[in-house]
Parts: sequence; C-alpha cells; structure tokens
Amino acid sequence: MSDTNSAATAASSAFAQLKLQPALLENLTALGYSEMTAIQAQSLPAVLQGKDVLAQAKTGSGKTAAFALGLLQALDVKSLNVQGLVLCPTRELADQVAGEIRRLARLIPNVKVLTLCGGMPIGPQFSSLEQGAHIVVGTPGRVQKHLDKESLSLAGLKTWVLDEADRMLDMGFADAMREIAKVCPRQRQTLLFSATYPEDIQRLSAEFQREPLSVRVESTHSAVQIEQRFFELPNQEAKFPALLKLLQHYQPRSTVIFCNMKHQTQQVADALSAQGYSALALNGDLEQRERDQVVVRFANQSCAILVATDVAARGLDIKELQAVVNYDLTPDPEIHVHRIGRTGRAGQTGLALTLTTASQANRVVMIEDYQQSRAVWGNLDELKKNPDNMKPEMVTLCLDGGRKSKVRPGDILGALTKEAGFNGQQIGKINIAELHAYVAVHHSIANKVYGYLQDGKIKGRKVRVRKLV
Repeated sequence: MSDTNSAATAASSAFAQLKLQPALLENLTALGYSEMTAIQAQSLPAVLQGKDVLAQAKTGSGKTAAFALGLLQALDVKSLNVQGLVLCPTRELADQVAGEIRRLARLIPNVKVLTLCGGMPIGPQFSSLEQGAHIVVGTPGRVQKHLDKESLSLAGLKTWVLDEADRMLDMGFADAMREIAKVCPRQRQTLLFSATYPEDIQRLSAEFQREPLSVRVESTHSAVQIEQRFFELPNQEAKFPALLKLLQHYQPRSTVIFCNMKHQTQQVADALSAQGYSALALNGDLEQRERDQVVVRFANQSCAILVATDVAARGLDIKELQAVVNYDLTPDPEIHVHRIGRTGRAGQTGLALTLTTASQANRVVMIEDYQQSRAVWGNLDELKKNPDNMKPEMVTLCLDGGRKSKVRPGDILGALTKEAGFNGQQIGKINIAELHAYVAVHHSIANKVYGYLQDGKIKGRKVRVRKLV
C-alpha cells in the first residue's frame, strides 16, 4: 500500500471524520479512541444516517460502540422517554453494554440509561421506569414482562438494537423478540449484531429490518495477536494433569478455561482450587448474584482462573485476558474461534492452548479449514515447571449500597484515598451494581482497607463490607 493510500485509509477510519456531536468526539478523544475498528468503520456511517444494519462481528470487535454512538447521537435528552432499546442474551452482557453506553455518554448531561434484566427484583425497576429513561438495556424476558405490565412504553422508540442475536435465538428468546417487535414503532431503526450468520439470523433480519446494510467482519485471528498451541493426549484421563502442566509452564495471570458441559466447570474449578489455584466456575446453575460476583472477581484480578461453558461466558468482556485453554475441544470451529478471540485484544498478545485426543482429529481438521492455517502442535514433555506464582494480585470487597443508594466510584475512591490515606495505585476496579459496590484492592492492603470500611463511612453513612473469597 502506498503512503497516499495509507493516509486515506487512516483518515476514513478516524472518528473525527464522522458527523458526531462535539461532546461525543471530545469524550472519544479523552478515552483514547482515535481510529475506528473494522466493524465501526463499516457500520457507523450507515447507523448515523438512520439506516438498518445487519452486522456480523466477533466478540471484542468494538460493536458496542458502533451502536452506542448511534443511539447517543440521535438522542433528545430533553425528552425523558425511551428512545433506544438494546436487547442482550444475558444480564452480564446487558450490564457491560449499559456501562459502555454510560462511559461514551459521560460528557452529555443527564443521559439516563436503565438496565432491565431477569434475576433482579422487579419492584425497583418499576420505580426507575416511573422516573423515565432515555435508553433501556435488557434481556428479552424481562423487557417483555414490563411491556405486558405496561410499565415500559416504546411509543417514542427511535432505535432497536439486537446484540448477539444468534445467542438470543439459541437461548429460546425468538418468541419474546417477536412480541417486543409488535410493540415497537414501525418507523424505527433496527440494528442487528450477531457473531454467527446462520439462516435463522437472516430470517430474523427479514422480519425486523428494512433493506439493511449487511456488514461482515472477518472472524479469524492474527497469529501475531494470538499464539495457538494444540496438545494431543493419549486419553481423557490425561486432561487434568496436562492442564496443570500448561498452567505451571505458562503461568498466565488471567485464564479462561472452556468446558463443554456445566458439571465439568465445577469439577475442574474445584480440582484446581485443591491444587492451590484461585479458580471459580461460571455456569448456568449459579444464582444470578453468584454469577455477578464471579464475573466481578475475575474481571478485577482477584481470581486468576475462570472455568466456564460457552453459554455462561457469552458476553464476558475481559480486556486483558492473557490465556484461553480449551479443556474440551468444541465440535464447532466457529465457536473455537470465538473462544480464543477473548484473548489478544486491544493490541495485546494472547495465548490459546487446546487439549485434544487422536479421536478428535476431525475437529482439528475442521478448525484448520475454518482458520485457513495449519494447527501448531506443542509437546507437553518439553514444558517446564516454573516456580508457583498463584496468588491473585487483588482482593475484592463487597459493600452494601449501589446505584439505588446513589453510590459512585468516585465516592469510594475518595473515601479510601483522601480520607483513609491509601495509595490510589493500590486501588483497582470499582464496580457499582444496583444494590452493591465492589472494589478491588491490592492483597497487601486488603485487611487494612477492610478494617477501615468496617469503621468508616461512604457518603457520610456506615456501610456493611465483606471479602469475597
């Protein structure tokens, strides 16, 4: 490519060339967003023009910002009615999407983003809806319930977003989406994002969209970004010893281990814990609050290993995930690509390790065909056992009081740094949920912070605090 062409490509992928309102552009600059990702560059111009878009993009491609910027650009803040509706398959994804929208909207005054998800008390949601909202992010079942109870009105809806629509179909939400579609204004923009592109998605698009722009972003991963290694085992019984060898050799600080079955996740997590590792299971059998706490602990580095199924990990967005281990090899090459794509994001390098047996050779061949590259094989006997460094860097503290109590991250950070005198560099991520707040602190000060919060105050009131272990 010539320098002229390179300059032209850079210019066409710059957020500055979009006709975004100044507050959005200023915030994007402050957040370090200068160049659009592939999915943003291909879809955002059409989104901003109010056109329907059908987009295929892998997890971590930047698709949330693609539709979020469209929602915010078209928003009339003075009109406190629901103008944007985003449907997500899981509460975890809904929370992440809502958080990203709030982050992108932070320089626009008085933008109200509300999450409506199952697994949470419905009463507080009624109260929040009575006060009005600009953008609702929720799961199909709970949104439909509010529509049935007439606590949610979509009369002023401008844009409807279906995020990870393929997963919503897999989870049985097709009827709920159709019922919601009946309530949406006919004159609306519909944005449909999907990681895969099966016939069901095309039929859904035909039902809900009008002449959509079709966008597809390549779902394979660069070998520069992600180092892949396959390890062949003599039998299934050799899996766990092999897993220990991989962890002892590579020593990733954050790892997601994929199993095909729910019961395996707990078995593997328990076995790792017995070996001294900090490991948690994430599966559909967990209560919602348990799921939330597992995700928070892993995301803020107070747990080093997450053992999950594909369904449970859907929507999980960990920006600095060092390694993915396929404990079970999936029969679907596209799912394999989505799994390993969780590492090596945002310019980082990642590691993808896959355990397999000779009887699964056909699955490896399918992955090779899909990725258009030969599998690189590793040798377990050549791996070295390095000194154990298994202790997570951070500890998570859970505080009573969240968004409903008007608690903000700055309140907690200020109490710990300005009032208590702790070093701000030893305070990690602060997550605010509806009823609770989670703060990650370096393990070296965890007991002191815990003691201070037991006796201290946040926003002038006492709070209950406990360690998540």
